[in-house]
Amino acid sequence: MTAVLPAKAADPQLLSLVMPDAKVLAGVNVDQAKTSPFGQYVLSQMQTQNQEMQKLEALTGFDPTRDVHELLVASNVANGGALTPMGPVAPPNEQTGLFLARGNFDSGKIAAAATADGGTTESYKGVTIIEDPKGTHGVAFLSSTLAVAGDVANVKGAIDRQNGGPSISASLAVQVNHWSSTQDAWAISTVSPSSLQAPPGAPKVPGMTGAGPFQTVQSAAGGVKFGALVVVTAQAQADNAEDATQMGNAVKMLAMLAQMQAAKDPAAAALAQSLQVSTSGSTLSVSISLPEDQLQQVVKPKGNIRRPEKALRQM
Repeated sequence: MTAVLPAKAADPQLLSLVMPDAKVLAGVNVDQAKTSPFGQYVLSQMQTQNQEMQKLEALTGFDPTRDVHELLVASNVANGGALTPMGPVAPPNEQTGLFLARGNFDSGKIAAAATADGGTTESYKGVTIIEDPKGTHGVAFLSSTLAVAGDVANVKGAIDRQNGGPSISASLAVQVNHWSSTQDAWAISTVSPSSLQAPPGAPKVPGMTGAGPFQTVQSAAGGVKFGALVVVTAQAQADNAEDATQMGNAVKMLAMLAQMQAAKDPAAAALAQSLQVSTSGSTLSVSISLPEDQLQQVVKPKGNIRRPEKALRQM
């Protein structure tokens, strides 16, 4: 039987390095994900579909899905960029945000591999920043168990904050504590999700563009709890109760349409059938729960994918 560890709040030291004007945050308890077949599947997709991650592993032996215990990603979305499961997306030469990781790092080996591949190093306040050949993005190791990566300006900002400094807002800290202490993977946006730039090739979500009901979302948050039964929970804050009700009705309609296509896509229909929708004032709450194997069928990409138990057999 798969062991299920209790969720734990986000690492306070990681949070202390986040830019004080952060508007979008996401975190993953990687240790907990490894205990679940579905969590292993998600990690294996990150590992097999990201070429830079594969290159880093080949050069240094560093494997983020093995050597990282907790991951926190933050952005102030000042450039209109978006935060995705693989990190912030933004136009070239603009700030993109921060990757903050707790794990086990051989900084010397990683630095040697990076410089051998054309990278450079810069010393900033006694900390070495390993930068890409263009000097736009870098990674710094604040200790053997703490890494910071992102555009160089944000990496330097995190180094400035390691000895104390402005932290995220109290209201955002409350949300982070709630979601990170109850979910194994979570994300929070204090701005309207419709204002964020979608990653290239991302599917369009009905109602998120044009004059759809989801345009009234002011902020949103959600999380995933891994286990034999995977539970996904999300909340959205609308302008008012009427808008929240309209959003709830739209979600229910999409679920009904999915169930009508059960013959063509039984996995998606099962997902829609498990959907729970409720509103309280201007807050819309949505949750789904499915066995791991069924949910994996819903989210898996087309084509041949390496099985997670093989990809992560060394964990």
